[in-house]
Amino acid sequence: MSPEIIIALITAASVIGAAVVAAIPAFLSLRRRTAAEGATTRDAMAEALASLGSRVDARIDDVRDDIDNVREDVARVREWQAGHDAEHLLIGQQPPPRGDS
Repeated sequence: MSPEIIIALITAASVIGAAVVAAIPAFLSLRRRTAAEGATTRDAMAEALASLGSRVDARIDDVRDDIDNVREDVARVREWQAGHDAEHLLIGQQPPPRGDS
């Protein structure tokens, strides 16, 4: 190997070494800042999930209330049907056919 190549390799290694040494403080600073931002992001996500959970619970309660209302309406209709059938039996007529068997 010629002396120029050896000098070039040594120069390249020293330039790379200097760049690594110069980059270490910036890397450590970035890493600390990223960790702090990560904690902030985790906190924000926890708040968002808690908010979402409470909204889902509220929606589930609304749906359950709607289902209860429909059940009450169905019970009222069945009571009316039973009363209507009883009226027809009392007056001697056959009750009208219903769709269910």
